[in-house]
Amino acid sequence: MTTHATEDTRPPVVHAGRDGDLALAPEDARRATNEHYELPPEVFRAFLDERVKYSSALYRTPNATLEEAQTAKLHFVAERLQLRGGECLLDIGCGWGSLTLFMAKEYGCEVTGVTPSAPQAAYIHEKAAELGVADRVDVRVGSYSDLDIDGRYDAATMLGSIIHMPDRVAVLRKVYDALRRQGRLYLSESCFRSDEVYREFAARPGTRHVTETIFGFADMVPFSHLIQATESAGFSLAGLDDLTAHYHRTIEEWERRAEANRDRIEAAAPGMADPLVHYLRVANAGWGYTSKHYALTAAKSRLGPKVVD
Repeated sequence: MTTHATEDTRPPVVHAGRDGDLALAPEDARRATNEHYELPPEVFRAFLDERVKYSSALYRTPNATLEEAQTAKLHFVAERLQLRGGECLLDIGCGWGSLTLFMAKEYGCEVTGVTPSAPQAAYIHEKAAELGVADRVDVRVGSYSDLDIDGRYDAATMLGSIIHMPDRVAVLRKVYDALRRQGRLYLSESCFRSDEVYREFAARPGTRHVTETIFGFADMVPFSHLIQATESAGFSLAGLDDLTAHYHRTIEEWERRAEANRDRIEAAAPGMADPLVHYLRVANAGWGYTSKHYALTAAKSRLGPKVVD
């Protein structure tokens, strides 16, 4: 469940009642999603952590702050990708650059970020210069489906981005082609907990408020659909993590900060505070009942991932 801010001139959104029925073109989905992800960065600074990371944190200790938990999550992603330092990394749906900048700074990675939002790209370039990693960060603006990406990457990340992409298998095949042999993918996403729940709740007003009103376009499906798409793209699964409780706590803190900073949100984007808080409450109400948050790791290998000591 990622929320960055700006993409939508509101093309007609086709919301699937069953998986595979989406008719929206990738470019229309990109424009629809951007209404949210191109909101001013001040909106996100008002309720996110200092890195402006708009995805689940990882609370390794009971008393961890949001900032500490988000740092732990970034290290967790690096662990799952088996990064040792200096790799080429592709960050698809890079948002405000939290992961892109972290991997460049802390792991010395050469990172290509992909975002549909020009304001996000400008923000990341500015932060990369401030952090002294401008030579290791490249940001591409547009739909990943339409960009020319070569096959030189050691690892790829998709944190809450595939939900905005109508053709999951095609996107994941392109990710597969972008990776070197034994390259690894980390993909995390919010999802319905089962096919039965998907069929019952996908078209309900609360769901549509998040997937169509807030995001412009998002197709939230059971995670089994994403596993199937990942395998169809040629990947071998290496691991699965249930991060639902961590995302619940993350959003609790986002809601607390959004409520405390309503004036800042309204100053940056008038009329945004109420729908934002409503979105956070709707999202958090469903965890464990209708929705879950999982992360998978996969490898570009027919024999499965190599064991690393």
